[in-house]
Amino acid sequence: MAAISAQPAAQVLRDHRSTAQGLRADEAAERLERHGPNTVEHERAPHWSVQFARSFWNPFILVLVALDAVMLWQWLQAADEEPFDPGIAILATMVLVSAVLRFWQEYRSGRAADALRALVTTTTAVRRRAGRGAGPVTAEIPMEQVVPGDVVRLAAGDLVPADLRLLTAKDLMVGQAALSGESLPVAKADTRVRDDGQRTTTDPVEADNLCLMGTSVTSGTATGVVVATGADTYFGSMAGSLAGERPETGFDTGVRKVSFLLIRFMLVMVPVVLALNGFTKGDWAEAFTFALAVAVGLTPEMLPMVVTTNLARGAVAMAKRKVVVKRLNAIQNLGAMDVLCTDKTGTLTEDRIVLDRYLDVHGREDAEVLEYAYLNSHFQTGLRNLMDQAVVDRVLAAEEIVVDARFTMVDEIPFDFARRRMSVVLARNGLDGPADQHVIITKGAVEEVLALCTHMTDGGERVELTAALRRRVTRTAEENNRQGLRVLAVATRTFTSRRETYGVEDEAGLTLTGFLAFLDPPKRDAAEALRALADSGVAVKVVTGDNELVAARVCADVGIDVGEVVTGAAIDALDDAALRALVRTTTVFAKANPVQKARIVRALRAEGHTVGFLGDGINDAAALRDADVGISVDTAVDIAKESADIILLEKDLTVLERGVLQGRQTFGNTIKYIKMTASSNFGNVFSVLAASAFIPFQPMLAVQLLVQNLAYDISQLATPWDRMDEEYLRRPRTWDARGIGRFMLVMGPTSSVFDITTFLLMWHVFGADGEEHQALFQPGWFVEGLLTQTLVVHMLRTRKIPFVQSRATAPVLLMTALVMAAGIVLPFSPLAGALGMQALPLGYFPWLAGTLLAYCLLTQGVKSWYIRRFNSWL
Repeated sequence: MAAISAQPAAQVLRDHRSTAQGLRADEAAERLERHGPNTVEHERAPHWSVQFARSFWNPFILVLVALDAVMLWQWLQAADEEPFDPGIAILATMVLVSAVLRFWQEYRSGRAADALRALVTTTTAVRRRAGRGAGPVTAEIPMEQVVPGDVVRLAAGDLVPADLRLLTAKDLMVGQAALSGESLPVAKADTRVRDDGQRTTTDPVEADNLCLMGTSVTSGTATGVVVATGADTYFGSMAGSLAGERPETGFDTGVRKVSFLLIRFMLVMVPVVLALNGFTKGDWAEAFTFALAVAVGLTPEMLPMVVTTNLARGAVAMAKRKVVVKRLNAIQNLGAMDVLCTDKTGTLTEDRIVLDRYLDVHGREDAEVLEYAYLNSHFQTGLRNLMDQAVVDRVLAAEEIVVDARFTMVDEIPFDFARRRMSVVLARNGLDGPADQHVIITKGAVEEVLALCTHMTDGGERVELTAALRRRVTRTAEENNRQGLRVLAVATRTFTSRRETYGVEDEAGLTLTGFLAFLDPPKRDAAEALRALADSGVAVKVVTGDNELVAARVCADVGIDVGEVVTGAAIDALDDAALRALVRTTTVFAKANPVQKARIVRALRAEGHTVGFLGDGINDAAALRDADVGISVDTAVDIAKESADIILLEKDLTVLERGVLQGRQTFGNTIKYIKMTASSNFGNVFSVLAASAFIPFQPMLAVQLLVQNLAYDISQLATPWDRMDEEYLRRPRTWDARGIGRFMLVMGPTSSVFDITTFLLMWHVFGADGEEHQALFQPGWFVEGLLTQTLVVHMLRTRKIPFVQSRATAPVLLMTALVMAAGIVLPFSPLAGALGMQALPLGYFPWLAGTLLAYCLLTQGVKSWYIRRFNSWL
């Protein structure tokens, strides 16, 4: 790359067998076949075999593998005397089921995510020729199809698609933070060597005539020849070092904290169970086996699979609602979002810009203003926006031929978000003015253009723009702003001496010609969407680069309580602490540049909010990265889509609101599984401790405990297919590890009450009061324990009364019913003997029904108390 930087552009083109006119279509196809798609290898999912191996790398599964290994070693020591322990096979089955289900869900979710990402295409402008002798045509093609030798055209907002040697550049500024860490954009040009003839640099990132894959254009225009694609790029060569793990999200942190909370709990309780059984029963080997089974019972081995399934289902469900999830963990952040920062254009308004008026300095319609505006929009090659298109659409198609005959493009001073204006320089072809004159036509924000004007056109005459006249023309613009119209100023300057290049310094001494007033009507459903977001606990703050008068009018029209509008200039005057205080009470921010937008997002996050940012322009990229969840649209500029976590296929707050609810649904089902498992496991251990202290034999064999745990895990596999109550979806949700621990300590012992009553029932009513009757005692507790554990899925899944006020989905009802039925049948089945069980007397089942009813009533009572006491549930 350093060598390419030092070579003349013509030599680089020859070396890559290309021309400034670009490649022929057949040449491009052949090179695509030879070099492969323009993608970086590390961005792809690993091979399925690697994914399968990784499925076993989880703390819960590793605990099960270790326990199974200990049980296998224990059996091998006495293999000549003892039959094969079925617990070993059951534990191996649990490991395999958990790992295989996790692998399958992650594999499917990865493929689904790839398919969803394919809906959001990133394109680049490439100069191609149809065949020999044909002229070049600039076409937008998917970035993956760019090949070495392609001639690429860049404009503000574009991602650099590959490593390029610049051929031409005009006021080009490139953001290279992804490669250099430098936050400020750097200037690029088509230079080759310094004045002393030495190479510019040996570092490709610093070379001023190279643009590298992974960087983005912040302003200006350029063309360049592609010298490397895919893994051969500078970015691709760094893939190994750049590929590392992403920073931990709030979702990752929550899962990790809960996982190790449960593991620590297991490490404390299992030695207690071992000691209690060893000392009271005297058989340490059996006590050890039983303690291992308890450890298995405390391990929520299905947690990784449930989490992955929830996220995958959430992503697919959101895609059906026109929300594409690029990073699965962003779903939780979307559900937790309590502040949404958004631009007004396209979200609050129709994003259908119409040129409503073209006015002279006094506010009267003037065709000359439209003509100058059309020339500016027609000839520009940079970042053309909807207002440019509205100007072009206002002029008849036949006018284009006349304009091309009258004027020739000389140069262009591209738009950027600091100047907020753009200019074209045209040569008159002698049809309506001296042929030796160049005219600069500037169009942009009123304040910025007016500050450069020294004169104005009044009735065809050029007059000095005095302070009094400046105030008068400013009032003309403001009057249109107050009507909800966005106003741009148009100004000109004539140069009598001709030259080839012009720069920003030439945008001075301008003559104000008039104004353009654009209408972007508010969306009819914007007010309803804002109310829906407010009802869901999401506050909307409007952060726009538009004029404060226009922003205030549009926001008022859609029902936003505007209050005091704060401008970007006011933000610059505040330190971070003062800005944090300001964002608490301010709803509308106007005339905000990219840096100011990012500062607003960071200030809101510092205030403890989970912040979403909805943007589609290059000026939104920094804020998208700084937000908890960056949201863009499929029509956004490349760098905005790349910076976002979530892409909307329709720029609509209603679509986003549905995505927020789906995010909360996904999070709710995950936290539901964790709380149910944690409380149920704690209740089991509490019961085991009580039984071990007072019963002279094992209250349940290790193999029985393992089968019970496996059956309970199966009953919860349908949790990701469950629904959440509407009340739960109405406010943002975040992880609360402390709340999970409290839930476990309160709800766990509730089931233990009925475990203990079952112990008493089997001991005193059915005479299972000695070691010779343990085959009757143990299935009695097995069935009751499994049924209450499975029933807890319905009791704890909602804060309402289950089955009456809130009913689970069909998959959950079916799965839990099957597991409960299997648990009742098991003591009567051929497997009963192998599991050390005997058939239960029929008289047991009326007692069982009463126990389950009492359990439901007590659990509902404790639940009601818990909700009143802590004002929370799931």
